[in-house]
Amino acid sequence: MFTNTENLTIWRSPSLTDWTNAEEKAAFVPPPGMNYSTDLWAPELHNIDNKWWIIFTADPNMDNPPPEIEMLCDWNCPAVNHRMYVLEGSTDDPWTSNYTMKSQLNTFDQFAIDGTYFQHSTGLYHVYSCWQSAYISWPANLCITKMSDPFTVASNVTERQTISVPSNPWEKTPYGRMDNIRLSSNEGPQQLTNKETGQEFIVYSAARSDNRNYCLGLLELVGDDPMNVQDWRKNNDGCVFHQNPQNKAYGVGHASFTTSPDESENWIVYHGMENPVNGWAARTVRAQKFTWNTDGTPRFPRPGYGPYDVPSGQNASMALL
Repeated sequence: MFTNTENLTIWRSPSLTDWTNAEEKAAFVPPPGMNYSTDLWAPELHNIDNKWWIIFTADPNMDNPPPEIEMLCDWNCPAVNHRMYVLEGSTDDPWTSNYTMKSQLNTFDQFAIDGTYFQHSTGLYHVYSCWQSAYISWPANLCITKMSDPFTVASNVTERQTISVPSNPWEKTPYGRMDNIRLSSNEGPQQLTNKETGQEFIVYSAARSDNRNYCLGLLELVGDDPMNVQDWRKNNDGCVFHQNPQNKAYGVGHASFTTSPDESENWIVYHGMENPVNGWAARTVRAQKFTWNTDGTPRFPRPGYGPYDVPSGQNASMALL
């Protein structure tokens, strides 16, 4: 899925590594004047119970809250009105489906971005980047709520749990600046399952997305209850995927995961930048193969530009760009 902040588009390609000639389909163009009309961010396409859903972030006023709202925040907080929304697909085919607005997800009228679904044997959960309260204005944490279906949050605000906060130096920007709360972020959560061991992880992005230090952190569900904070174990040793200055690969984050066409390999898809000073405009999409450590945790490569072998089962003439 792709967004230009004004609409949501589905791309389709026969190759994981060549999107130059991909087919495009506009999945959703919001009408003006709605709470979800502007700044459409981080769309995700999910199959849940043989039905397709799109979850995304949006706000009503292009990150420009009125002064009476802005003044409530401890810091400048243009994202204060961002919320999570869900579109429902009309068929079991993601490409031919028509997508219509189903609901705004309940985030208790508080900042919410980068939401994703976490599917578990105990049910369905919403994991997203949140503030501690409506106008606390950073740091951005990871929150989780239980859902009764893909468009309904079952938890109330007191049941919502914070499963990660940017407490480590590498989760702050600039790196190691302990008092830089304004730019400290945990965001872009994504479920990752080790199918061999059954281990469940959330891979998330840390620090600031337009900065060279943007990287990936790791949470592992080590208990049986995703709503129990103690059942999550955080890797506090550092980023599990981070910039590689030798290859001019900076700001690597907001990942998703897939497999090679023959399903024998695991691949990480992420964005990064070759020029570390041009911010969001410099980001491009990349893909690399990853493996697993002996303890079942993901073993990510150093980010770079290849050349790499094409995914197993893909036409060998379709080289990585």
